[in-house]
Amino acid sequence: MNYFERLYDEQEYSKVRFVGFTTDEIRYDFGLVYTNMFFGKPLVICMQTGRSTLLDPQDISDLDHLQRVFKIRTLKEAEDLAEFFKETLPTIPLETQYD
Repeated sequence: MNYFERLYDEQEYSKVRFVGFTTDEIRYDFGLVYTNMFFGKPLVICMQTGRSTLLDPQDISDLDHLQRVFKIRTLKEAEDLAEFFKETLPTIPLETQYD
């Protein structure tokens, strides 16, 4: 099986947090995976749709990005979700993973 060049194969114990909450209009259920991979960005998984993304503080501020990734219908829903992520996700200074 020499068809692929393996780029990485890492194992680590990761912290995983499951959070469910509601706003005035919608319910959310997320899995948050904190890992040392991916420039320190947490992996955020919507447990209802299976959609996932890596998020950092800049990504959270981009409401269009949140709407697109999680298929959110309204700007208000994106604002509510951004507020949740700002309070929930850590703000870690990003380090360059690849030199």
